[in-house]
Amino acid sequence: MPSKKIEKVDKTKKIVILFSFIFFCLSILFFSVFRTITEKRHMPSLKGEKAELSVRGNIISSDNFKIASSKKVYKAMIDTRYLDPDKEELFLNLFSIYSGIDYKTLKERLVEGKKEPGSLVLSYSIDSRSAKNLKELAFKLIQLDVFESKLINGAKILRGLTISESGEKRTFSYNDTLTPVVGYISKFESESGKTKVNGIKGLEKNYNKVLNQSKDGILQGDRDVLSYISFDKNSIIRKRVDGATLNLNIPLKLQKNNEITLDMYKKKLSADEIIVSVMENKTGKIITMASSNRFNPEKIVKEDIPSLNVNAIEYQFEPGSIIKPISISLAMDKNLVKRNESFYAYNEGEKGVKGFPRGGYKIGRFTIKDDHQFAKHNLSLDDIIMFSSNIGTLQIAQRLTGPEFYEGMKRFGFTRKTGIDLPYEKKGIMPKVWQFSVGDKDKRDNVFKATVSFGQGMTSTFIQIIKAYSAFNNDGYMITPRIVSHLTYDNNKYKPYDDKLEKVISKETANEMKKLLIKTVNEGTGRAARIEGLEIGGKTGTAQIARGGKYLKEYISSFFGFVNDEHNNSYTIGVTVINPISTGPNWYYYYASASAVPVFKEIIQNLVKLNYLVPKDTINFDKKSNDDIMLEKD
Repeated sequence: MPSKKIEKVDKTKKIVILFSFIFFCLSILFFSVFRTITEKRHMPSLKGEKAELSVRGNIISSDNFKIASSKKVYKAMIDTRYLDPDKEELFLNLFSIYSGIDYKTLKERLVEGKKEPGSLVLSYSIDSRSAKNLKELAFKLIQLDVFESKLINGAKILRGLTISESGEKRTFSYNDTLTPVVGYISKFESESGKTKVNGIKGLEKNYNKVLNQSKDGILQGDRDVLSYISFDKNSIIRKRVDGATLNLNIPLKLQKNNEITLDMYKKKLSADEIIVSVMENKTGKIITMASSNRFNPEKIVKEDIPSLNVNAIEYQFEPGSIIKPISISLAMDKNLVKRNESFYAYNEGEKGVKGFPRGGYKIGRFTIKDDHQFAKHNLSLDDIIMFSSNIGTLQIAQRLTGPEFYEGMKRFGFTRKTGIDLPYEKKGIMPKVWQFSVGDKDKRDNVFKATVSFGQGMTSTFIQIIKAYSAFNNDGYMITPRIVSHLTYDNNKYKPYDDKLEKVISKETANEMKKLLIKTVNEGTGRAARIEGLEIGGKTGTAQIARGGKYLKEYISSFFGFVNDEHNNSYTIGVTVINPISTGPNWYYYYASASAVPVFKEIIQNLVKLNYLVPKDTINFDKKSNDDIMLEKD
């Protein structure tokens, strides 16, 4: 065969072989593509989602200080099986530096965790700043080969340091300030496994639902080649909404000043507790509610247990003579008392240096006595209020029928809740209407009306008396005390209640009693509360503590009243001193005039210093000596 022909055949074979090879390759390619298309595959999701944890709302003072707030906390975790034993010390030292956790503590946790190799949580309470630093550390640890990869099911797996949200932590920035009113919390685990909190007492409890009314943020969309979430019209973006913020009527600075005052007087008077509240008379805004018995909500210890209750609303006691203006005003309101009328003091006997013997008034088998000696036999209405006569008060109360007296006391708020925005408020007790009515038909004296008229044989709470006294400086209207001004939720403001005034006595009666209470401060048992340039009125009350059906030689001393300046600043103020010293050289401290009244005055001075009151003239804040204090029981 000619060489040219052979050459042509070889060339044809090569072309055929080449095309056959190309065809074979294409067939494999097409087959692979077809198989890839038709086969069920397990591909990673192209969708990405990121959640942002929301937290409980804040509690903020009226001067914008955070009393209580919640912060996100993070969990730091490793798998001990992937930690290189040779670089264990390096890891512990770096983690300690970045987290602020003590090296020794970390070492102990790691040693304990290695006993059962696997996931180990180094901390559940990493703050946001440390969490950010630790996330950066996690990358550096990988670069330093601190963690070793493991071959699992034919694939290399590497697990290093992971930082993730673990929940929230409640912080009380000013330790015991505003406790027990602010309350305390307990932790629980949510359905998503995050640490959350619930309020147990105080404002934390009362507003628990709205404080926890939060929504986690969500970012949802397609992932790009670097696994970052990219957003388009189909993406879901929901912003994080934290729980509602409580905006208080109470300013931190005033609260702190008043708490310091109470701490000083508790020590001086050796009292079990001193309670103080200051309320704006026209609005009901509580601008101070303070106790000498406080605790740190973040570090509650066994000794704090007696201080956990808000005794301003939970402690029920016989109020004593501070009830007298209330019971007398009920009779005045029905025109049963004439302004120039006199009442016999039943104080027969020889007149001494301080006056006639203390009077005694018999009702059945009971004899009710006055605690004060009078220099005359007949007492005016002014005398009865100014010098706190039990006998004068009970005679006035007897002019009311049982139902009138009972309904009047109920109208003033006794045996019913005030409506203050705190949980577990008590109502106190009082005799039944039928008990007050015994003897009405025969116009006989009633012992229940007599004792309750001067604050015995009944119980009330501190806050009930604050509310009742607001009527005397408010044209006969009582105002409901409020601690929270408003709620802020998702940048919107809400008022959690309706302001309601309650008419309890006429304007004329209220103004008459107001004058008598001012006279009590200027000339009577409240003289130690006087401050030039301010209009101050109030009433003392010293009552024995009853327990187990018996009266103890322990006392509760109170002073409730009001203060006004010429710039329309008007406040109702209450002071109650529980069990001040009543023996030894300072035995007289149990008198309200020597305990509650000086505290009352100091609270007013704090209001002046912080510009809540503006007196006419400059005030001399020098304290009176003990000799200047009127030693009168009521």
